[in-house]
Amino acid sequence: MRPADPDPPPPRYLEPREWVSAFLRHLTAVKNYSPQTLRNYTQTLREVSARLAGKRWQELTAADYREYLYQLAVRRRLSPASVRLRFSALRSFYKFLLRTEQTRENPLRELKLPAKHQRLPMFLSEEQALKLLAAPLELLRETQRQRQDGKKRGRGRALAGWQLLRDAALLEFFYSTGARVSEVAGLPLRAVNFQEQCARVVGKGNKERLVMLGVPALTALQTYRENLPAKLTASEPLFVGPRGGPLTVRAVQLLFKRYLAQAGLDAKISPHKLRHSFATHLLDNDADLRGVQELLGHANLSTTQVYTQITAERLKKSYHQSHPRA
Repeated sequence: MRPADPDPPPPRYLEPREWVSAFLRHLTAVKNYSPQTLRNYTQTLREVSARLAGKRWQELTAADYREYLYQLAVRRRLSPASVRLRFSALRSFYKFLLRTEQTRENPLRELKLPAKHQRLPMFLSEEQALKLLAAPLELLRETQRQRQDGKKRGRGRALAGWQLLRDAALLEFFYSTGARVSEVAGLPLRAVNFQEQCARVVGKGNKERLVMLGVPALTALQTYRENLPAKLTASEPLFVGPRGGPLTVRAVQLLFKRYLAQAGLDAKISPHKLRHSFATHLLDNDADLRGVQELLGHANLSTTQVYTQITAERLKKSYHQSHPRA
């Protein structure tokens, strides 16, 4: 059973002009929200602040927010997903204000938002995933052959052998665990239990969960560690850059693009697609939905159920292509 979300600090009276700053500090220090979520929430609250037009936050009513909704959906023609994202930020904001006793009213309580058109997540086929996972080692072999032949690699700085082994281990880790990039980029070595074949990652809301490591991932991790220029201590990041610091999220995204090109895959695929692929392939092979929910760290089962739709769509396609009476 997951622990409840930590409460905000004991309530104290804040001036309304301080509300947004206090809320964002709470998201950073207590809820451990990702930088991307923080940027989205900050943008929304600034946008609404600019529309206050002389009013104070506690004076805004449901009618004010219905007007804001009209502006977003009709005047600016934003997608339902974009509209809902903004109101998700606002609802979290008012939830914080209520819990810290800064206000007694939530003007969003009865507001109805446009229906969300759920798009199925993009994922790699098992064959594509295996091509991607093999790409760093293929590049390593290619580099070794070129060195033996006395040839220089093409444009760009060639990666050291340990870096290519690191990237092979990193991709295997993503596919084996379904972890998010933000959960893996600064993961310390002590979070991995090689004997139990698992790791502990910290996800959204500062929630810790257990993820599983398959034999290929463990083998790749061991090979990478054995070839590192310097031995890692338990507190150091598992995946390190050339200077020994943790890989940044941006660095992971860039190396991911390198291996997409090496594998001949679409450059628009993001690292998060390995997470989608992880979930889809598990369900394709009859994994328990609740188990997949736990591995992904989803708070609600409905979030995980989107992957069952992918599996159902693939079954339908297969049926219609193969059944003589379809």
